[in-house]
Amino acid sequence: MRYVSTRDASGAAGLPFCDILLEGLAPDGGLYLPESYPALDAATLTRWRTLLAEQGYAALAAEVLALYIDDIPAEDLRALCARAYSAANFGSDAVVGVTDLGGGVLIGHLSNGPTAAFKDMAMQLLGELFEYELDRRDQRLTIVGATSGDTGSAAEYAMLGKDRVRVFMLTPAGRMTPFQQAQMFSIDDPAIVNLAVDGVFDDCQDLVKELNADLGFKAEHHLGAVNSINWARLVAQVVYYIALYLQATTEPGQKVSFAVPSGNFGNICAGHIAREMGLPIETLVLATNENNVLAEFFGTGIYRVRGTAETHETSSPSMDISKASNFERFIFDLLGRDAAATAELFAVKVPGEGRFDLSATDAFASLAGRFGFVAGSSTHADRLATIAAEASRTGYVVDPHTADGVKVARDLLEADAVRPPVIVLETALPVKFSATIVEALGHDVERPAKFAGLEDLPRHVTDLPADVDALKRLITAS
Repeated sequence: MRYVSTRDASGAAGLPFCDILLEGLAPDGGLYLPESYPALDAATLTRWRTLLAEQGYAALAAEVLALYIDDIPAEDLRALCARAYSAANFGSDAVVGVTDLGGGVLIGHLSNGPTAAFKDMAMQLLGELFEYELDRRDQRLTIVGATSGDTGSAAEYAMLGKDRVRVFMLTPAGRMTPFQQAQMFSIDDPAIVNLAVDGVFDDCQDLVKELNADLGFKAEHHLGAVNSINWARLVAQVVYYIALYLQATTEPGQKVSFAVPSGNFGNICAGHIAREMGLPIETLVLATNENNVLAEFFGTGIYRVRGTAETHETSSPSMDISKASNFERFIFDLLGRDAAATAELFAVKVPGEGRFDLSATDAFASLAGRFGFVAGSSTHADRLATIAAEASRTGYVVDPHTADGVKVARDLLEADAVRPPVIVLETALPVKFSATIVEALGHDVERPAKFAGLEDLPRHVTDLPADVDALKRLITAS
């Protein structure tokens, strides 16, 4: 298995997995994807159904990942998955699960990990992969990441104690919940550096990309990525689409749909890849909040990024994103893997004009049929109403991001635009968003003991302007 950049039209031979694991962005600014997606068949899904039931999630992950990783011995890969997806980390060997909310909607539980967010599903594996490969190469790695809420804490908890890794995590100052901030800023470790950037998430993400574009600085400081621009993050997420599918069905040919709250297009991009592999996904429902750049594209064919002033601060803050990093991977596939056309859009059109328009193309016409995508948006009022309605109906409390997914899924089911069942991917546990939960229900959810007093712990965070030179100086001086 070899990997190519979405912007490389040279036809050059691709790189092996472990090389792109440590690299993050490609040198040309593109994102890595496999040269082709491996194909699933009914016999494989039948075998995996038994494997998941009898041996648990880690065993399934090792088999799925082996389709994409052939430069780590199979025995070592199984051991890495066993450590990442342990019952100690996720509460049980099953790791994920489903709950039927009725009316054709199911919740896919992905938030049982150390930081109570779905980002743990990939980050725990990424931490193990980094440690393994850095030991094998006798190298060190400097992680520079950006977070809109949950990626940062999941990455930092996954990298704690990894002697060969140091982390610089950029956050939009004041734009995360007090719980999300406390999860990160309470970490007291010299290898973990939290940076509060004067701006929104997109400003943080832009700084990471600018830093990676300086190839000399990147090489000198051994820069790597934990954001979903890193292919390893994305392929780890493919595993839970397969696991949830197997838990929600009884036969390999049954079809399901997935509704995915999305801002950066990473989570739903993993669903796109699972569908391309042959997992029987009928529809991929993309749900956004008021920052509806992606929903606008799927409705109109126009992708128009927003600036800081146009990026709304919402009650589902992890989706307050107006430049979707992983969207380039999907557009590459949508355009028939035309790297030159993809580079024109993302290296020329978006930086120069802030937009591109595919509305009149055959590619855009194929979105629903060929690729199975539909989209919708949700508002603060929608989130409150959905949280209250689901709690009243079933007693189950969803977090605000998951509420966006439930709301859009139920709307599309009611309009007969999607057929049941629809599995809504859970984004996080509601404990992370107390203010919104109290506003919706009039009371908070019970806080797990491990999070007691979190917001009262000392904070370790440094303010930073949205300036790449200031970031470089800080990294060099650390």
